[in-house]
Amino acid sequence: MPSRGPYAKGVAKREEILTAALGVIAQHGYRKTSTRELASAVGLSEAGLLHYFGSKEQLFEAVLRARDAADTERLSDQPDAIGKLGAIVRHNSGVPGLVQLYSTFSAEAGDPEHSAHDYFVERYRNLREALAEGVRARQSAGTISTAADPDKIATLLIAVSDGLQIQSQFSLHAEPGDLVDHLLSLL
Repeated sequence: MPSRGPYAKGVAKREEILTAALGVIAQHGYRKTSTRELASAVGLSEAGLLHYFGSKEQLFEAVLRARDAADTERLSDQPDAIGKLGAIVRHNSGVPGLVQLYSTFSAEAGDPEHSAHDYFVERYRNLREALAEGVRARQSAGTISTAADPDKIATLLIAVSDGLQIQSQFSLHAEPGDLVDHLLSLL
């Protein structure tokens, strides 16, 4: 049965908002992007924009979820989560506004009362599991030492990649993705 008109239009408008928000935030950054600017980009009032998401925080969480989905689709050719992580870190050097949104929101969401807390708990759990599985596969293939614990390596990879991306906001001279690869070469 086809989707009802108003519902389908609402879903399409929400997707349009997220696409516009990804572009505006990537270009201008989290702090320099207002809901007024995002609303204007899609022909809505601020109230109209927030109608689709409930609040500014929920809008930005949806932007991060959309970014994750775009990364997953764009990197479907990568053999494992470790390869995807390196590619994402490299890609993110070209979208500093999204890195700024992610780093700010992840820090704020450490508070269990923050609306995005559950998103980050789930995201880090899934990422840690996928990376640990990638480490196990590489250990079985003989490309990573079996002496190291896969779960601990996964946690370190997340910490290093997040930290390097934050540092890249301060003009880190090394390419963050190359540093992730370097860490893997030490294992």
